[in-house]
Amino acid sequence: MHTVYRFFLLISLFSAKWAQAQNGIVVFQSDFGLKDGAVSAMKGVALGVSPSLKLFDLTHEIPAYNIWEAAYRLHQTVTYYPAGTVFVSVCDPGVGTERRSVVLLTKSGHYIVTPDNGTLTLVAEDLGIKEIRQIDEAVNRRRNSGASYTFHGRDVYAYTAARLAAHVITFAKVGPKLPNNVVRILYQKAERSGNVVKGNIPILDIQYGNAWSNIPKSLIDQIGVKVGDKIRVQISRSDQTVYDKSIRLVNTFGEVPLGDDVAYINSLLNFSIAINQENFSEKYKVASGPEWLITVSK
Repeated sequence: MHTVYRFFLLISLFSAKWAQAQNGIVVFQSDFGLKDGAVSAMKGVALGVSPSLKLFDLTHEIPAYNIWEAAYRLHQTVTYYPAGTVFVSVCDPGVGTERRSVVLLTKSGHYIVTPDNGTLTLVAEDLGIKEIRQIDEAVNRRRNSGASYTFHGRDVYAYTAARLAAHVITFAKVGPKLPNNVVRILYQKAERSGNVVKGNIPILDIQYGNAWSNIPKSLIDQIGVKVGDKIRVQISRSDQTVYDKSIRLVNTFGEVPLGDDVAYINSLLNFSIAINQENFSEKYKVASGPEWLITVSK
């Protein structure tokens, strides 16, 4: 019995170590856009570390300086990649200042290389913090780049991420270990009080203008709302109401006539609002971010 226990303990320890082992995948996100060579330069630096790395893009269309949206896109995407994937997120309006450059290892085994400026707000909450290390730029910075203060995405983050993903360095070699806390952006978390649920509009389904909330389906279920029911939806910003209507909860857009407002559960299983084949955001001047609040009541 003792031998069997030791065997399963070793398997468990091996599995835990394997789950956080770097897998040679690097995923890039930025607010750079694709109009110039910035993104390509980051990838070139990564391939210069190891041509065998597998490089992917999350998005490079984060609105300029919008740290909150960078935080959300990580939250939306990270868990779809295998444990051991290294993410580089560069939305860095404070580039070259005293903000920390870090690598966060989540409890799910994913690595995020980024400035600690609020970008880690949601992944830290959702996936947990296993460990954080500050990037030691004396070791993990592209050679002869010290005179540049405005492109840490290329010179520090892409370089460090590539070295980590390619096993050139271990996680311990990233730099000194930090306390397990990050800079956080305040926002309204989803909560229920009786037959009322409050939450945030963290993001738009940008191609179509749908408003996505952070309210999970489970809270909608708890207030007794079923598909086909009408519910009251209120949206506000800075205590100013911009939307207040009763609309129907449906499974999909085609269940209502063209141009009708509709509530639905999105692909992340969160409550959302749209107009069938029109742009909800444009029509009602609704945007997204930590300051946008939504209330749903039966």
